Amino acid sequence: MTDPHRALSTLLAGPTGLGTSAARLGARLTEVPLPDPGPGAGDSDPAYTYRTWGDGSASPLYCPVTERINDPLGEEVDRRLIAWAGEVGFDEQEAEQLGKAGFGRLVMLAHPDCEDPDRLLISAKLNAAWWAADDLYADDTALGAVPEKLPPRLALAMAAMDPVPPAGEFSRELDETLRGDRVLVALRSGVDHLRQYGSPAQVQRVNYSTFTMFVSWNAYAAWQHNDDPPPAWEYLAARQHDSFYTSMTLIDVLGGYELTANLFYEPRVRRAAIQAGTASVLVNDLHSVAKDLADENPPANMVLQVAADRSCPIEEATEITVDLHNQIVRDFQRTHRALEPVASAELQRFLHGLRAWMGGGFEWHSTSPRYQ
Repeated sequence: MTDPHRALSTLLAGPTGLGTSAARLGARLTEVPLPDPGPGAGDSDPAYTYRTWGDGSASPLYCPVTERINDPLGEEVDRRLIAWAGEVGFDEQEAEQLGKAGFGRLVMLAHPDCEDPDRLLISAKLNAAWWAADDLYADDTALGAVPEKLPPRLALAMAAMDPVPPAGEFSRELDETLRGDRVLVALRSGVDHLRQYGSPAQVQRVNYSTFTMFVSWNAYAAWQHNDDPPPAWEYLAARQHDSFYTSMTLIDVLGGYELTANLFYEPRVRRAAIQAGTASVLVNDLHSVAKDLADENPPANMVLQVAADRSCPIEEATEITVDLHNQIVRDFQRTHRALEPVASAELQRFLHGLRAWMGGGFEWHSTSPRYQ
């Protein structure tokens, strides 16, 4: 019987020559069925473990281990982030709050293959800008979030990240607006920093994943504006495109390599990335329950949607969400294992990066003052 791993490797060898490698890998991945290791495979993998969280009263989360904790590196990135926040227009108190949130620590934990604080600062800036847009535009009514104003605000956010060509006199007010809103300035500055290290394809990958995320934000705003909270299944469908997947699009940029578009968007690779992003954002939802309940107009949250759907206590909805998270992590583990035979060093490094991001993201949520 032919070894399916060997057959895949042989086919992946394919044609040779300048410019053929990306097309060869992208095409062959879709033609050859990869072996499924089966349910429960990999549970003894030392890269994963059960991790307690919160006050320890809920069931543990099955999650990758945290690969690196280098607090001096995280502190240096946070120091640079605070300085940048002042430069783009956040006031002293807001800049200090960004520093206390520890986005520098987040990217240090989530990108263990990057030791360069300037590269890490790309992700810290963009994550801080995304969070600022989420809080100030979408989620936190105490900070000025107004659901019916969100869509036009996000349209301007897209123009800040992906500048539109000049349109004569009609560009003047746009330019003034983009310079006058600290969130828009932060988004543009973050992408400008990204351009120093990322290829045009990597930059647009980040932009378009962000814009997809914005579509989900508009769905949340419509639910809030109409006072029509979604069932959990509909919320999760939107949440899978509004997840830490967006942050994970930076993995190869910070790592100093590039995963080609044909591999990045290959269905099974994208499946793995969406699984990793969704698992990580469920960790966020679990840690955000108390904060979200304190809002006079609570944002959508998987735990809250499950509790509403099933008329059950928060504790029961929490257990259901923990179980869903653990199932998705195991699905990612199987997807990752099935892709291990693919002979691409960049792909294997990227998949490792997805796993590392989940482990680092869990650590950050467990220690960030934002969620305490």
